Amino acid sequence: MKKIAVLITSHNRREKTIACLHALFNCSIPTEHQINIFLVDDGSTDGTAEKVMSTFPSVRIIKGNGDLYWNRGMHLAWSTALKADTYEYFLWLNDDVTLFNTALEQLIITSNALPDSIICGSMCSSNNKVTYGGLQKNSRLLTPNGYPQQCNEFNGNCVLIPIYVYKLVGTIDPIFPHAIGDFDYALRAKKKGVESYIAPEFIGFCEKNQSLPKWCLPQTPFITRFKHLYSPLGYAHPYYQFIFENRHYGVLNALKHFLSIHLRAFRPQLWKQ
Repeated sequence: MKKIAVLITSHNRREKTIACLHALFNCSIPTEHQINIFLVDDGSTDGTAEKVMSTFPSVRIIKGNGDLYWNRGMHLAWSTALKADTYEYFLWLNDDVTLFNTALEQLIITSNALPDSIICGSMCSSNNKVTYGGLQKNSRLLTPNGYPQQCNEFNGNCVLIPIYVYKLVGTIDPIFPHAIGDFDYALRAKKKGVESYIAPEFIGFCEKNQSLPKWCLPQTPFITRFKHLYSPLGYAHPYYQFIFENRHYGVLNALKHFLSIHLRAFRPQLWKQ
């Protein structure tokens, strides 16, 4: 039996989390494979944990204090899974993803064809446009074309990590609270000789957040912009962005973007909205 640990983090998205789990349990799975689900409920106050427990009693719920956010929540889920059992795969899954019935089959078949590689699942919107998945070096999202395509980085919405990659690269880095950890993992793996690919077809729905972070918007008051910039949910926290850039692109790039992030927060009118 090949076991897959599914890793999920949730915070106050009860209905989306339940819908995600319904779709996951409805997925067909190749023979001799089994999924175990580890869900971090990061301080939800909307009854997420209780609803999951009553609807899906097999899901293991790990309580967070509300300060984990996505990346550190995923690290906790992964660490808990490692202590619980031995797994052949680890599947990152965002709780706002609705998987197609064939998603798990497609990921596993692609992984079997490209052993010791990371397989990223691409997401589409209701109008069948790519929203999340693997990115080229120019940060352009790849659109599935019926064949696996190599990518440089990936969004962490749905990513299959085989045990070989975990043993080589380790878990997601908990130094990052919310964002950046998925891109960091892809680049850390690449430095170890591990390639990443997107699966041949879309594997699920996930609508893209169309709005820019509040710190990028001229209409956001000045002080509020900087509060959002330094929030874990700002997606470009200068301290963590500097760590990421310095780690993968060198100190000069890190310094340049550290300054440009603050300039953008100071004068967002200089950037095209």
